[in-house]
Amino acid sequence: MIINSARFQVSNSKVEKCPSDMRHEYAFIGRSNVGKSSLINMLTGRQGLAKTSSTPGKTMLINHFLINDEWSIVDLPGYGYAKRGKESRDELRRMIEGYILGREQMTNLFLLIDSRHEPQKIDMEFMEWLGENGVPFSIVFTKMDKLSASAGKRNVAAYCAKLLEQWEELPPVFLTSSEDRRGRDEILGYIEELNKLPVGCIDDAADDEPVESPVEPE
Repeated sequence: MIINSARFQVSNSKVEKCPSDMRHEYAFIGRSNVGKSSLINMLTGRQGLAKTSSTPGKTMLINHFLINDEWSIVDLPGYGYAKRGKESRDELRRMIEGYILGREQMTNLFLLIDSRHEPQKIDMEFMEWLGENGVPFSIVFTKMDKLSASAGKRNVAAYCAKLLEQWEELPPVFLTSSEDRRGRDEILGYIEELNKLPVGCIDDAADDEPVESPVEPE
């Protein structure tokens, strides 16, 4: 896929204020400092499109970026950074849950995982919650350039083995680096295939009552 244009569209705090256009949306989420903004900039080829920061908790809104005037990337607030008051964390949790569970246009959620770390409880619980609620998601291992080729393969294999202790099969897995652009073609190719589907055609957990997310937002 060729990215001809990528521009900021809008920021919102509530799902009902998100764009009404029936376009495919691909949301990105992960723990603090996992490299989310850098990955979005790498995928779009627009340095500075998503604002990067070394300060955890910087993303506080649902940010939409319109790509090729056809589909959108959505930058969601991260989780796992608890240096906020309970009221603020609860508000962010409602924002994240509201988008993930209530946004018909969300075709896939890309969950970012730092490839340098062992499986973290908060990530495992979040994936379990996504599964319980029938949310379509993929796993994106970031910062692969920070590891040797053998160490990277070993870490990813160990992580996938841990997941298979609870899951019958894995969701799509992507290995990426914002530094050397690793994984860019694979993710954009996956999005290109999903774009061929009608918007909102991916089933969720139907009539099941949504389960409360276990994550602590930034």
